[in-house]
Amino acid sequence: MPEAQKKPTDLVRVGVFICHCGGNISDVVDVRRVAEQAAGGDVVFSTTHMFMCSDPGQALIEQKVKEHELNRVVVAACSPTLHQLTFRRTLERAGLNQYLFEHVNVREQVSWVVEDKEHATRKAGRLVRAAVARSRHLVPLAKRRIPIHPAALVIGGGIAGLVAARDLAQRGMTVTLVENRPFLGGRMAQLNTLFPTGERARDLLAGVVRDVARHPRVTLLTNAYVVDSEGVVGDFRTRVRLEPRGVDERLAYPGNAIAACPEETISNFDFGLSRRKAIYMAHPGCYPPVPAIDWHSCTKCGKCVSAVGGRGIDLNAKPREIELHTGVIVLATGYDPYEPMYGEFGYGIFPRVITLQQLNRMLDPEGPTGGQVLVDGKPPRQVAFIHCVGARQVEGVHQPAADGRVHDYCARTCCTAALHAALEIKDRCPSALVTSFYQDIRTYGRGHEDYYEQASARGVLFIRYHSTRPPRVLKDPRGEWPLTVRATDLLTAGLDVEVPADLVVLATGVVPHDISELVTMYSCAVGYDSFLLEVHPKLRPVELAVSGVFLAGCCQGPMDVTECTAAASAAASKAAALISQGQVEMDPFVAQVDEDRCTGCATCLTVCPYEAISRDNSRRVAMVSEALCTGCGTCAACCPSNAIQQAGFNDGQVVAELEALLGG
Repeated sequence: MPEAQKKPTDLVRVGVFICHCGGNISDVVDVRRVAEQAAGGDVVFSTTHMFMCSDPGQALIEQKVKEHELNRVVVAACSPTLHQLTFRRTLERAGLNQYLFEHVNVREQVSWVVEDKEHATRKAGRLVRAAVARSRHLVPLAKRRIPIHPAALVIGGGIAGLVAARDLAQRGMTVTLVENRPFLGGRMAQLNTLFPTGERARDLLAGVVRDVARHPRVTLLTNAYVVDSEGVVGDFRTRVRLEPRGVDERLAYPGNAIAACPEETISNFDFGLSRRKAIYMAHPGCYPPVPAIDWHSCTKCGKCVSAVGGRGIDLNAKPREIELHTGVIVLATGYDPYEPMYGEFGYGIFPRVITLQQLNRMLDPEGPTGGQVLVDGKPPRQVAFIHCVGARQVEGVHQPAADGRVHDYCARTCCTAALHAALEIKDRCPSALVTSFYQDIRTYGRGHEDYYEQASARGVLFIRYHSTRPPRVLKDPRGEWPLTVRATDLLTAGLDVEVPADLVVLATGVVPHDISELVTMYSCAVGYDSFLLEVHPKLRPVELAVSGVFLAGCCQGPMDVTECTAAASAAASKAAALISQGQVEMDPFVAQVDEDRCTGCATCLTVCPYEAISRDNSRRVAMVSEALCTGCGTCAACCPSNAIQQAGFNDGQVVAELEALLGG
């Protein structure tokens, strides 16, 4: 390690800069008083500014560093997750090592949580005093530089994963796309038309699939599952299990094999509206263009093999595992439609209560009903849509899901999707009366508001209900209609209404696809709604806190196809920019072993969650891999001989901070 990293600068000259944050801090904390109290001793300059993160605020820091020959800088502002990097870069521009900087969070930790101004001011002053004490022990550090393997792994073969893979490949990157289903396309393949253009979903999807499948830099793996992944940005090693498809390109007559199969099961692609064979193709034009065998339904009777002369089908194929070496990873794991619980709005009790996803499959000309919406063989006379099923739920009113929580977030896309489907019903069944039961119409996006206006103009009746009093779907007591929907209409000052219907459509929300194994594997941050949480919604909207792992599409939250593709392109752009650098710079906060004190007890090896520590058996000392170490500090905390220190968080720095924090 360079000598500059081992000892602090001899003469400490600290500058303290305190931010008003436009009133977010200064409305509660007397920032000028805190600045005055901080001054003195080796704090040679102390001041405040309205927005320290702004260009003028950063220019002030640069100016004062040079003017007062500062070699330590303390900034008291908002969360370091927002602007710590901003201020470190400011120090670099001023000619100072960026790690001679200490950030104090006096917004989230003080002004936003302490109401009493006097107490808040005292707390802020104490935090600043502790940061100054810590800064005296800071030493210049150098970033780690790790080479990046020029390849990307995309997990998920829906529209987001496909777009990310295509964009990465077009930028010259080697890409492996892993999809756990037998066919590509994800949820978009189950749609009929897209709003607001009305284009055929699978036609647009086919173009993207074609671009990806034909690109020489892309490897497609279907029926593939990520079972393990380790490493760091630039050097990820991922183990993938390939389940056998059972069918290969040698199969000449797939229709014969499918027709010969005696086993049937419910079609998940059609949301249970149809049945399919154990050897099947998901839909016309699916990719790969060869059937797959559903091993849960297949009895290995061999009739499909006999029907094609034994060529192209292997009923005894075994799974295999491969290892992928990549520099970056893109998660595009998608979503699942909310599945109503039994009895929720009559679902599962009344066959005429269906979900919006099932209706979309019925509206598809290639769907289970050939594009016809029929009830007992006739077009429906009255159709009722119920919005916000499985979304915007209320604690104590709605039954919690399997995870014990209610889905209180807005699913964003279901209002527009429901109105889009309502207009299609009006097109095909002009005489049908359509009623929409809603909480709020949220048709966000360019051109989407037109759906609400068109539906109103074409006679769709809107009834607004309160979230605490959702509609009830009952059997018509008079027997004149199959069903009746009762609700309290807020648009008519609380009038109780009863609408007969022979078809009820539940506009269901969306929930994150179950990727709990990947969440653990990549230490993903998860939001309150169980979707993956980006670092910052504006500053770093497609990045996980784990360097080198990016997010694309609905694994972040509910999105329409346009938003999914935009997020996927953003993730691909970020990943490609990282790979193109050839190396990645990482913070230097790694564990360091004092070999003279190390006894070789191997305690640190047992607690390191990243397997970043090994032991040199010949010298009986621990060794830290800087590429794998994330600076969690677990090893330093448990070392019985105090032989491990963590750069940037050594004992001297931490103790000085604690003494100042707890002192008078």
